[in-house]
Amino acid sequence: MSDAADPPITHPEEMRAGFDLAIGKNINIKGTARVTPAGLICAGIAGVAVLLAAAALVRAARR
Repeated sequence: MSDAADPPITHPEEMRAGFDLAIGKNINIKGTARVTPAGLICAGIAGVAVLLAAAALVRAARR
């Protein structure tokens, strides 16, 4: 991966990840991700909210 084209860091605690995946001669997959600690906390809260809602739906369906 080349670091020359990376955008500037906009948050002091920003974390970045990237990968290059080659499968055979014709398939190349590239991916990048940027996240802050606050974003991770929000994603965790959203995941817990979805699981709680799913549990409530399963409980209601069993009645």
